[in-house]
Amino acid sequence: MARVEHDLTDAQWAALKTAWAGCAYCHKQDEHLQKDCALPISVGGRYTLVNVVPACRSCNASKCNTEVTAWLRRKKLDEGAFLIKQAEILRVLCTELPDLEHEGTPVGG
Repeated sequence: MARVEHDLTDAQWAALKTAWAGCAYCHKQDEHLQKDCALPISVGGRYTLVNVVPACRSCNASKCNTEVTAWLRRKKLDEGAFLIKQAEILRVLCTELPDLEHEGTPVGG
C-alpha cells in the first residue's frame, strides 16, 4: 500500500476551526474538536484542507469511516446546508491563503 500524504497544516486546521465555529455537523461548540475526513482515509481520503472538517467527539465517532453525505442522510441532518457551508468556507480560506494546493481542482468549480 502506498504511503498516503497528509498535508493539512496547523494554520489550516486553526482556520477551519475558526471558520466552522464548532462541530461542522451538529454545530456544538467544543474546544476539543477532532479532525474528521469527509472522505474517510479507509477509502482514499486524506488530511487536506478540502477534505477535513472539525467534528465533536460524538459526531466523529458516529460517522466513523462513512462517507459524509451518506452519514448526513442516515442521521437526517441537512446535507445541502453542510455542503454549501463547506464550499463557502473553502472559498474564503483559499482567498485568504492563496498558496494552498488543491490537487488540481478549483474550489467551487
